[in-house]
Amino acid sequence: MKIAINQPYFFPYLGYYSLIKHTDEFILMDTFQFVKQSWMRRNKILKNPEGWCYIMVPCANYNRNARIMDIIIDNKQDWKVQILNKLHYYKKIAPHYYSVIRLVEDLFSNEYSDLATLNRDTLSIICEYLDIPCKMFTFSKMGYSIENINEPDDWALNICKVRGNVNEYWNLPSGKDFYNTDKYRDSGIDIKFPQNNLRPYEQKRSSFESGMSILDVLMFNDKSVVHEMLDDFEFIK
Repeated sequence: MKIAINQPYFFPYLGYYSLIKHTDEFILMDTFQFVKQSWMRRNKILKNPEGWCYIMVPCANYNRNARIMDIIIDNKQDWKVQILNKLHYYKKIAPHYYSVIRLVEDLFSNEYSDLATLNRDTLSIICEYLDIPCKMFTFSKMGYSIENINEPDDWALNICKVRGNVNEYWNLPSGKDFYNTDKYRDSGIDIKFPQNNLRPYEQKRSSFESGMSILDVLMFNDKSVVHEMLDDFEFIK
């Protein structure tokens, strides 16, 4: 079985969803320390007339050592409207604007108090839209008791061990230098780092902005093209 483990991000980039599509199980690690300036509470979309801007979820006051699962959304701020207003830029330029904005509006019709639940649902709703079968689990709710963590990369390895029947662990390529691959292979687990070939697509502007949220990809591309992008990767060594 192939599994991946990652923190729950807010409408992350295409490579994150590629990881979900090509593994058998995806575990959201919500017990790690929350990092304010991270993809857990924000992502990038295009802005008028050039460049990009953040869409962001405001968080209430929290302890600096707070875990992701403990982060409360500051619903006193009208953050949903602010995000929808920023996405309105796509209306005149993106062929799939109405399908995607309806997706976001449906999500935002729900009330969310904590960030981890919101992010889980952003992932689920995109997977549903793209017809990606997804077995997604939240670590804090799995009831696992894992071995002591002696080194930072022990988390994923020990979860794989207690999960059982895991022969491949996939991780985003940005974390490659973080892992001791020999340690995983000694435990019978092949660790892989898929790197998506994030080719440019038409954004109706003078230059291509890379690294945007999945929302940008969906605005401009048919589902079939998005799947071609999700499948276009190679493992880095």
